[in-house]
Amino acid sequence: MKILVVHGPNLNLLGTREPDVYGRTTLQDINQQIMELSGELGLDTVIFQSNSEGAIVDALQNTPCDALIINPAAYTHTSVAIRDAIAAVGRPAIEVHISNIHKREEFRKTSYMAGVVTGQISGLGMEGYLLALRACRKILGR
Repeated sequence: MKILVVHGPNLNLLGTREPDVYGRTTLQDINQQIMELSGELGLDTVIFQSNSEGAIVDALQNTPCDALIINPAAYTHTSVAIRDAIAAVGRPAIEVHISNIHKREEFRKTSYMAGVVTGQISGLGMEGYLLALRACRKILGR
């Protein structure tokens, strides 16, 4: 089973960016935990990060996978293009947010992705990615 994990804009700054909101865990730390759990679960996982909407759409369309985990970050609230790409590829998808988007500014409470993803995990920090990996494995039935 191949899983694509997509990190959106500014997540490359984790650990130093707004630590009161996102904590001190770096993207490298998150990716290491993702790869370790992927190995334990027997998943082949590819990780991609970009600050560019078009690059994220390209990754969604061009990376073969059985399921998708995506933290679209700020694009959650603005990107019809990423939403449409998730819908177009037709794979199970889990939307992940480190912070609880529903407890933040009003504009962050709307997710353009919510209507096309299998599920959403919000507010559990790095653990959200690990829960999403476990969910993908279960959804794919292995």
